[in-house]
Amino acid sequence: MNILITGAAGYIGSHVAKQLLESTKYNIFILDNLSTGSIETLNTLKTIRDFKFIELDLKEFDKVNAVLKENKINTILHFAASIVVPESVENPLKYYINNTVNTTNLIKCAVENNISKFIFSSTAATYGEPTNLPKSGIDETYPTNPINPYGMSKLMSERVIQDTALANPNFKYVIFRYFNVAGADINFNDKILTPRIGQSFPNATHLIKIASECATKKREKMAIFGEDFPTIDGTGVRDYIHVDDLADAHVKAIDYLESNSSDIFNAGYGKGYSVKEVIETMKKVTNTNFQVDIAPRRAGDPAALISDNKKIKEKMNWTPKYDDLALICQSAFEWENK
Repeated sequence: MNILITGAAGYIGSHVAKQLLESTKYNIFILDNLSTGSIETLNTLKTIRDFKFIELDLKEFDKVNAVLKENKINTILHFAASIVVPESVENPLKYYINNTVNTTNLIKCAVENNISKFIFSSTAATYGEPTNLPKSGIDETYPTNPINPYGMSKLMSERVIQDTALANPNFKYVIFRYFNVAGADINFNDKILTPRIGQSFPNATHLIKIASECATKKREKMAIFGEDFPTIDGTGVRDYIHVDDLADAHVKAIDYLESNSSDIFNAGYGKGYSVKEVIETMKKVTNTNFQVDIAPRRAGDPAALISDNKKIKEKMNWTPKYDDLALICQSAFEWENK
């Protein structure tokens, strides 16, 4: 099987590439424009097993089509996207062009080249700002109502994928709606956790990444945005999933599409932790202390965002291995320390 992974020099794509490279049954092709991805990450992946790297921007439509044709690609895992929510508000056209237009062309090229499997990196941001959150969490039937261009660009891409599959029975997809992805490569060297790859995205905005930067003294302090939410301690509650568990779901999706219909799956653990709980866990596992300020709420931040993950567990037989906030924090810290 010839698999193309777009955006595999980035955070989530690289962890999926790692797991696919550790298996010997796939020929791996990586396409990335290195705008935010890291060449060092690709060099690390090369130490696992060789793959073909194509440095290319998805906006170069003809060249993308040629890559699919020349390499006889039959499965695409698509991670390449712009992902910073505040930037999407300031520069929406960048997000609609890079995320939706480029994805649409990639799908068009896939259909033209008879590619039968398309696995797409979407987001819980498609649900928007949930109200009346069910006790079991948000399931895949919960209404989608994005509140920013990032979430809308992903939802529009989802619709393009679904409509394309309706018109082309040979084209099958799995769409994953991620909740809060965190942590780094679970790799032990002499029983010591030593991540080989991790989150290298510049100017990261994710809580666990920021807390790990504080624990390693790369940042002097961090802020909690709002402590007056109707939650256990007043701070926002989120569903955190370790990046290696998320990667495992993508690997499973390849085989899943052999004998199952296209579908959409939430990717989360089905439980939440508050911002204060995450920060205290990071301080505890790293035996550090750092300044944490209280700032006003940010517009559009829901009080809680937790997945209902029954569907992915039952239909895809997905069993998380790293459902442990301490381990997620420890792995993020060890990567940051490295």
